[in-house]
Amino acid sequence: MKNKFEIGDKVAVLDDAIEGFVVAVNGSEITFKTEDDFEMTYFVNELVKLQISKKLDSFFSSKSLSDVLEEKSAPKKRKTTPEKKSKKEDFVLEVDLHIEKLVPSTKGLANFDMLNIQLDEVKRKVDFCIKNRLPKLVLIHGVGEGVLKAEIDYLLSRYDNLVAQEANFRKYGVGATEVYFKQNKI
Repeated sequence: MKNKFEIGDKVAVLDDAIEGFVVAVNGSEITFKTEDDFEMTYFVNELVKLQISKKLDSFFSSKSLSDVLEEKSAPKKRKTTPEKKSKKEDFVLEVDLHIEKLVPSTKGLANFDMLNIQLDEVKRKVDFCIKNRLPKLVLIHGVGEGVLKAEIDYLLSRYDNLVAQEANFRKYGVGATEVYFKQNKI
């Protein structure tokens, strides 16, 4: 078996963290000197030859430390990509029909008057959605005794090309109605 070690080769011991440079080769015994100037002798099968690349300079930058620090501190321009909107991200008009949200004060208003104010708001918003071709409207009416919900259902039944259903429970709870408008695309 031909010996693969030569004087000057860098070697490491297989089962130990010891490295050094070969100073003598005697058959199957290799003597090397460690970084601490200790001479050690091992058999060929206990050592491994380490490759020393002369091309290590290509791995390191030729820039000075100040150049690198300056480059890191300079603000970099960020690339912006336009957002892609899906149909799910279309605008949804949400209308809160609680009377305190619609009028500054309920003082002097009868229940009938409050109901008419709320229904007028529903009619205005439905007409607005039809006129502006909005695909969806959410009416937040609350739970209560169900009078407002029943009146909204009756009002919406008089319109063609719309579908009303209970709104998403996770997002709105029980007291909301979703209205989808069936409109032809232009």
